Amino acid sequence: MLNYATVGSNRLEEARRFYDELLPLAGMAPMFDHPSGGRLYSAPDGTMFGVLGPHDGGAATVGNGTMIGFSFETRAKAAAFHARAMELGGTCEGPPGLRGGEEMGAYFAYFRDLDGNKLCAYRWGPE
Repeated sequence: MLNYATVGSNRLEEARRFYDELLPLAGMAPMFDHPSGGRLYSAPDGTMFGVLGPHDGGAATVGNGTMIGFSFETRAKAAAFHARAMELGGTCEGPPGLRGGEEMGAYFAYFRDLDGNKLCAYRWGPE
C-alpha cells in the first residue's frame, strides 16, 4: 500500500508556502523541515507527502507520466482542493468533473504545482 510520495522543487521557499496553504485541505500538516530546504507533511492516518530538493544536488525535474493523487470524502472537497491550488498559482490540467458516466463515480480534478509536478484531487464512488 502506498503511504508517501515526494515531489522535487527548484523553488523550495515558494513550494513550502504553496503546500502549507494547500495540504491542510487534504488533512495534512507540516511534519518537519527537510535538510534539502523542503518540508514533509503528514496526515493522522500516517500518509506522508514531501516537497524536497533532489538528493543529488541537481535540478528538480517533472516526471513524464508521473502524477500523485489525493483522495477526498466528497466531490466538493476535491473541487475545493483544486480551486485552492489555482488560487496559489497552480496550473489547471483538467477542471473538476466526472470522468465517464455517473455510474462510474470517477470525479477528478488535475493541476500542476509551481514546479510543474502533476497532482490530482479525486473522489471515487457516488457523491
